[in-house]
Amino acid sequence: MEEGQQLERWEGYVDWRNRPALRGHHGGMLAASFVLVVVVLENLAYLANASNLVLYFSMFMHLSPSLSANMVTNFMGTAFLLALLGGFLADAFFTTCHIYLISAVIEFLGLIILTVQARTPSLMPPTCDTANRNIPCQQVSGGKSAMLFVGLYLVALGVGGIKGSLTTHGAEQFDEATPQGRNQRSTFFNYFVFCLSCGALIAVTFVVWIEDNKGWVWGFGVSTIAIFLSIPVFLFGSTTYRNKIPTRSPLTTIFKVLIAAMCNGRCFTKSPSNAITSMVTSPPYTTEADELKEETDEKVRTQTPTQTLKFLNKAVKSNPVHPALECTVEDVEAVKIVIHVLPIFACTIMLNCCLAQLSTFSVQQAATMNTKLGSMKIPPASLPVFPVLFIMILAPIYDQIIIPFARRITKTETGISHLQRIGIGLILSIVAMVVAALVEIMRKRVATHLELIGSEEPLPLTLFWIALQYLFLGSADLFTLAGLLEFFFTEAPSSMRSLATALSWASLAMGYYLSSVLVSIVNGVTGTSHHKPWLQGTNLNHYHLDWFYWTLSVLSGLNFLHYLFWANRYKYGSTKAGN
Repeated sequence: MEEGQQLERWEGYVDWRNRPALRGHHGGMLAASFVLVVVVLENLAYLANASNLVLYFSMFMHLSPSLSANMVTNFMGTAFLLALLGGFLADAFFTTCHIYLISAVIEFLGLIILTVQARTPSLMPPTCDTANRNIPCQQVSGGKSAMLFVGLYLVALGVGGIKGSLTTHGAEQFDEATPQGRNQRSTFFNYFVFCLSCGALIAVTFVVWIEDNKGWVWGFGVSTIAIFLSIPVFLFGSTTYRNKIPTRSPLTTIFKVLIAAMCNGRCFTKSPSNAITSMVTSPPYTTEADELKEETDEKVRTQTPTQTLKFLNKAVKSNPVHPALECTVEDVEAVKIVIHVLPIFACTIMLNCCLAQLSTFSVQQAATMNTKLGSMKIPPASLPVFPVLFIMILAPIYDQIIIPFARRITKTETGISHLQRIGIGLILSIVAMVVAALVEIMRKRVATHLELIGSEEPLPLTLFWIALQYLFLGSADLFTLAGLLEFFFTEAPSSMRSLATALSWASLAMGYYLSSVLVSIVNGVTGTSHHKPWLQGTNLNHYHLDWFYWTLSVLSGLNFLHYLFWANRYKYGSTKAGN
């Protein structure tokens, strides 16, 4: 009986009591379902504020439009960049389960601080004197500014830890050794994006309406309650989870291989493949041991370094210059995988720079337009409802109809490969920026024709024109984010999966940072003694936002060509990834 139980164990996984996880008892779609519910609550808590923060900064903290936009992109960029920290800790020291719980508590504390500040007038900057426009509004400063930053970046730290652990925790519930398990994992990634959209839908409709009509204290309060509720929901599923045992720091492995390759470079005399193969002793075989022979032959093959990035093979040496620099072939191949996926990661940064506009300038554009739908007034920050609804409709269709059809056509397990999905998203982002530029040209022409350029009066132009760029960028996000998450998780070594998956969120971070940098560069280059910078001032009608969007579309086009170069040369670590 004991031997039978041993065969049922998930190797390298434990349950919530730190006992070996068992097949049939832990993992699977039931365990992943709890994660998907948590995704809804967590993204609701995060996006409810992120989608409307630009107006909070400009209207209540009295910051300029460009400074408000940069504040939002820096906050969101930091939150997603910290996903790398969460992924690193989950791989090296804690389980993904522990990282999620710690991060959720940190985000909860940050939201409490923001709620308290929004509720207390003495902690906010003085209200503007609307009767006298000659007196400028006083920006938030001093201790009030410090409180705002502490609350914001505690939220960012919590969001980063959650993003760096929750995705991997859900994906690790499936048995990747079977086609059924891999297909279920692919379905999980599709529905992960679907659940992100569910949380976003509630955030950009219900919570944004509360923020605009009942006050920001209620908006922050709803986010606080949502992240608090996610903790017991997550714990409720703890008996079903299989938790991967942390092994060692993936960063240590990367640095060790790189240093060993450099140190062994000059004194390396023997081919690493010969050295490793010679250390494998073949057991005696009989005619009845064919399966054992095949198994051992496979072991020899996996212990032979590949011929890509050959300089790293020098890290494998029977007598390294220092015992701490002893590397296995597995270590070297893991580092090679990381290096190979980095160009793909870099090519998605530009897309996320375009996505950053949906939380900044696009919201401010909508605020200058007619926001009424009949007798109902639509908050500008609720515009993401259009791509969110589209994603919620498209994700199940993609998973249940498009992918099975593509599998029959391509005869591959994935139907559409991960890199093809990412490429589709990049193309859609180019289209989105072209549409955004054309809509901004139309908006400015209407303002000029009606002589409302210098006015803050809403234009007689429906904000549904802005919804077009949201629709295209939302579609791009569906293809790219789901494809990127599964690509990194599938290709990465098991010891680095949390860190690798966190690269998807780090790409978002770099995109938001790049947006801030581009705004600063554009203003620096276009600002002269005779002309104002494109993106400077208190009135958006004075901006050359259309020129900025054209710049983004050109950069996105060049980025796509860059992506094609690397994607065509990438070789999947497994044919199961879909080549």
